[in-house]
Amino acid sequence: MVQSLDCDSSGAVRVTILLTVAACPLRGKLEHDVTQALQAVDGVTQVQVTMGVMTDEQRTALRAKLRGGAAERGNPFSRPESLTRVYAIASGKGGVGKSSVTANLAVAMAREGLKTGVLDADVYGFSIPRMLGVDYPPTQVDDMIMPPEAHGVKVISMGMFVPGGQPVVWRGPMLHRALQQFLADVFWGDLDVLLLDLPPGTGDVAISVGQLLPGSQIVVVTTPQAAAAEVAQRAGAIGAQTHQPVAGVIENMSWLTLPDGSRSEIFGSGGGQAVASALSTTLGTPVPLLGQIPLDTALRAGGDAGTPVVLSDPHSPAGAELTRIATELAARTRGLAGRKLGVTVNR
Repeated sequence: MVQSLDCDSSGAVRVTILLTVAACPLRGKLEHDVTQALQAVDGVTQVQVTMGVMTDEQRTALRAKLRGGAAERGNPFSRPESLTRVYAIASGKGGVGKSSVTANLAVAMAREGLKTGVLDADVYGFSIPRMLGVDYPPTQVDDMIMPPEAHGVKVISMGMFVPGGQPVVWRGPMLHRALQQFLADVFWGDLDVLLLDLPPGTGDVAISVGQLLPGSQIVVVTTPQAAAAEVAQRAGAIGAQTHQPVAGVIENMSWLTLPDGSRSEIFGSGGGQAVASALSTTLGTPVPLLGQIPLDTALRAGGDAGTPVVLSDPHSPAGAELTRIATELAARTRGLAGRKLGVTVNR
């Protein structure tokens, strides 16, 4: 997008940036950010930013470059050679804090230097844009979508395409197509980790994820309450039908720390471990309890403000536990399922 960059002996810098479209929503942000970055360079005395617009040929060349020369769109995460770890954050019911967990895990992983993306697959109840503080829409380059970035995380959500307060009223095939487009039409780049915030339950989106992302792993979020744990178990058990491994279980709202230092288990106890144990039996493979996140006002406040608690208050009880869980998941390697091992058979 940078067409030219010149600097004279007096330190005056002139830069020309070509926007993908004349009505680019990031025009002001680009001009401001470029000006700020150049003014921070030693010796620069003046900055002049000029905005132009790409020609059709330039947009075509940009699109081809972003796709790595590939002529057609495709889901890069379904390819056997993909090294991106994909975690589908699931829950049996709503209200257990699944989106809060997703947003915080993503930001914590980005802080560790991982190239991270979040796909808000909760088409009906999208909340990721607010929780990550995304306040501008994606940029479109012809038929390719450039996702916004917040706190080092690339983000895409149906909430970026729907006017405020307007509901999404779609049936199953439309949900599948939306997920397909978010995977294929969005330029994610070379991600280390992709997190999907799934809608609660075991409906159309959960099944589509198993079909479109065969190498993905499920992370189940539940609360300690026995009733919630029973429902959460079903969200993980779907892995037996979609052939997705379950990476583990996260128990949210585990307890409230009182002023005297004692714990009040408002929603009971043991739900997370119960789900992990039940899934281990159902799936025939060990499913660990990844962690227990306490009730923490800093977690709620961070989500409302668009600054996740792992950034706003990383040493708080919730912030520290979420960071630890993210570190554990980040350290795991991509599985071998579907990948070519380079083995040949001598006949």
